[in-house]
Amino acid sequence: MNAPEEDPGAPEPRIGPVPDEKPAFRPYHHPAAGWGAAKSVTRFLAKERELIDGPRAIAKMNHENGGFDCPGCAWPDDIKGLKLDICENGIKHVTWEMTRKRVGREFFAAHSVSELSGWSDFRLEDQGRLTEPMVYDPESDHYEPISWKDAFELVGRTLRELDSPDQASFYTSGRLGNEATFLYQLWARELGTNNLPDCSNMCHEASGRALQAALGTGKGTCDLKDWESADALFIMGVNAASNAPRMLTALAEAYRRGAQVVHVNPLVEAAATRTIIPHDIADMAMFRSTRTSTLNLQVRIGGDMAFLRGVAKAVLKQAETDPKALDREFIDRYTDGFDAYRALCEATGWDEIERQSGLSRDAVLAAARVYGEADRSIISWCLGVTQHDHGVDTIREIVNVLLLRGNLGREGAGPSPVRGHSNVQGNRTCGINHRPPKEFLDRLADACGIEPPREHGLDTVGTIRAMHDGDVKVFVGMGGNFALAAPDTPYTYESLRNCDLTVQVSTKLNRSHLVHGRKALILPCLGRTEKDEQRAGLQSTSVEDSMSMVHLSVGMKRPASRHLLSEPAIIAGMARATLPGSSTPWEWYIEDYDRIRDSMAQVVEGFEDCNRRVRLPLGFRIRQPARELVFLTDSGRAEFSTAPLPDVVPEPGTLALGTMRSHDQWNTTIYSDNDRYRGIRNLRTLVFMNKDDMRERGVEEFGPVDITSTARDGSRRRVEGYLAVPYDIPRGCAAGYMPEMNVLCALVDYSTQSDQPLMKHVKVTITPSG
Repeated sequence: MNAPEEDPGAPEPRIGPVPDEKPAFRPYHHPAAGWGAAKSVTRFLAKERELIDGPRAIAKMNHENGGFDCPGCAWPDDIKGLKLDICENGIKHVTWEMTRKRVGREFFAAHSVSELSGWSDFRLEDQGRLTEPMVYDPESDHYEPISWKDAFELVGRTLRELDSPDQASFYTSGRLGNEATFLYQLWARELGTNNLPDCSNMCHEASGRALQAALGTGKGTCDLKDWESADALFIMGVNAASNAPRMLTALAEAYRRGAQVVHVNPLVEAAATRTIIPHDIADMAMFRSTRTSTLNLQVRIGGDMAFLRGVAKAVLKQAETDPKALDREFIDRYTDGFDAYRALCEATGWDEIERQSGLSRDAVLAAARVYGEADRSIISWCLGVTQHDHGVDTIREIVNVLLLRGNLGREGAGPSPVRGHSNVQGNRTCGINHRPPKEFLDRLADACGIEPPREHGLDTVGTIRAMHDGDVKVFVGMGGNFALAAPDTPYTYESLRNCDLTVQVSTKLNRSHLVHGRKALILPCLGRTEKDEQRAGLQSTSVEDSMSMVHLSVGMKRPASRHLLSEPAIIAGMARATLPGSSTPWEWYIEDYDRIRDSMAQVVEGFEDCNRRVRLPLGFRIRQPARELVFLTDSGRAEFSTAPLPDVVPEPGTLALGTMRSHDQWNTTIYSDNDRYRGIRNLRTLVFMNKDDMRERGVEEFGPVDITSTARDGSRRRVEGYLAVPYDIPRGCAAGYMPEMNVLCALVDYSTQSDQPLMKHVKVTITPSG
C-alpha cells in the first residue's frame, strides 16, 4: 500500500507490467553490455515490431551530420566519428518513442480517467503515441479532443486571470531542446515569474551549487579528451552500465592503456567489473571482455565525504616526507583556504573516517595511493553523491581533493559530473533556473525588450508545497512524468489535484495525465526522432551534453500524427495566447529556429555566434573559465571548503535506503520487470538488503517485508509486502527501485544545502510482513 500511514487510501496501481512468471533472483556474473545487450535489444525491437525503423534510427543516432541526439542520457558523442555510438538503453528509448501504437480520441472515448488510473504505468505508456490535443471533461470523466487554438486560449485565459504570475509554475524535464528551453523561460519571465522548477532540482542541483561556490562555474571542466588521457578515474555514486552505458567505452579504454579506475559505490554494479563493447567486433566475436575497474570500494550510503576526507588526509600526511605529494605551486597561486582545510583534515581522526565511510583505513589508503601516484586524475559522480542532505559539501570535498594535486586546468584532470538525462544541462544553461543570475536577466532584458522579474522563484519542492497550499494554481509540465518522478507520491498527487489547471506536453500517456487539476490539457509534441518541418523548412534543435558540448539534432522519421506540434511551436502558441499584446515575435521565431538561436547568442553566455559554431563538426564547447584557471569566485581563486563530516551512520534498528533505477527502465519509463545486471526477473517491489541485516530482523530470502520511513517532522510513510533480496551491500544500507520507493521520501526531507529531495538517503525500518 503506497500511502502514508496517516492516510492509507486505496492501493496504487503497480508500476511495471504484470509478470508472467514468478519472481527470481540469480546473481549476475557476466560482462556488462556485449551479447547480453545485443540479445536484449533484438528482443525489444521484435516486441515493438520495429525491425526496420529501429535499425534505421540506430544508424542515425548521435551522428554529427544530419543525425538526431539520443533522448536518453547526456554522455558526450564520440569525438572520433564512431558510427555506432549507441547503447542498449538508448536504442530502447528511441524504439519506445517510435512505436506504431497510437492513442487518439477513440482511446479516450473508450476509457475514463478513473478507469485509466487503475492501470499500471507500464500499461499506460505501452498504449503508444499521443496524436492530438485533449482536454479533461469533469462531467464525463473523459479526455476529449480540443483544437490547438482552443487549447492555447484555455492556457492563456487561465494565466491572465491569476491574481499574480507567481501563481503559475513552469516545469521542464531534461529532454527539452535548447531553443524550446529559451522560449519557455522567456514566456514565464515575460509573464512575470521565475517559477521555473526542473528535474535538476531533484538530481544535480547540488553539483551546480557546489561547483559554483568552489570554482565559480556550475559545470564540470572535463571533456572526452580528458577521459582519454587521465591516469586515474574515480567513479563515485554512478551506475554507468544502466544510466550512462556509453561510459563503458571510456572505462574499458582507460583500463587497456593502464589507467587506474576506482569505483566508489555501495553496490558493485556491472559497470565496475568488466564489459564487452558491442562495436568492438573482434571482442564480440571472441567473447573477450575488458575489465572496467582496478579497485572497488563499497562505501556506506552517504559515506562518500568521509572517504574523500580520508584520501585528502593520506595525501597531506605523505606530503610531510614527499614534497611532490602536493602541488604547492598550484595551491599557492590559484587557491584560497588551504591552511584551514589542512588543519581540518589533521583534526579528523581515522576512527571517524572509518565509521562514517564504512570502509577500512587500508581500503581508503589504497585509493589514496592510486590518487597520489597518478599525475592526472578525474573524479566523476552522479546521483549517488548528490541526493543527500550534505551533497553540496561532498562535491566541494571532491574539489578539495582535486586541488591538493593541481588536478584542474590541464588535460586529463578535473571534476566531471555525469548528467543522467539528455540536455538537462542545456536547460539550465539556456535559462531554466528558479534562481537566475542578475547578468542573465540583464542580457535577457536588453535582447528581448522585456523586464524580467528579479525575485527568486520556486523549485520543485517549493512548487509541490505551493500547489498543495493553493498558492500555485497552474502547473505546466514540458515533458517528463512529474507525478511519478517527484517525492512523497500521495502528497504530490494531492498537490497536482489542487490546481485549477494542469498542462502536460508529452509524447506518451503517463500517470501525470491522470493526476490532474480541475481543468487539464494533454498537448502532444514531436519526439526527438521525428522531422520538424516549419515555414523555412526542416528544423534542427541544439542540445548540450554532460561535458558542455553543444550540437544539433535533426529528426529522421515522419511524425506519429499530422496533429503533432513541435515543443517550440507549442510554447509559442501558449505564450501568444497568454500575452496577446507582447512585442516578442513568437510566430516569427517558429518559422526558423535560427532566429531563436540568434536571440540566444545575445543572452546566453557561451552561445555567441552559435548559429555558425553549432554547425561545425561536433558543434562547439561552451567556455569553462575554471578550465582556464579563471575563477569567478569572490576571492578570484578556487576555494577550499571546511565542512565537518556529517553523521551518516543509521541509528540502531534503522537502515539508510537509497532509490535507484533498474536496468530495464529509463527514469519513470519501465520497459519490463527485469533488472538483468542485478539478477532480478519479474519483480520491482523489492528491497536489496545485507544478509546480516536480514538475519538480525528475522527476514527470509524473498520474504515479504514492510518498510516504514520516518520524516523530519515525525510523520511516517509505509509500503507493505515488498520482497527482500539478499545482496552485496554494506551493513546498515538498503536499496530499492524508484518510482515505487518515492512514496517513502517525505517532501520535508530535502537537503538544506541544495533543496533536493533525499532520494538516496531515506531512513527506514524493515520488518517481516504480518
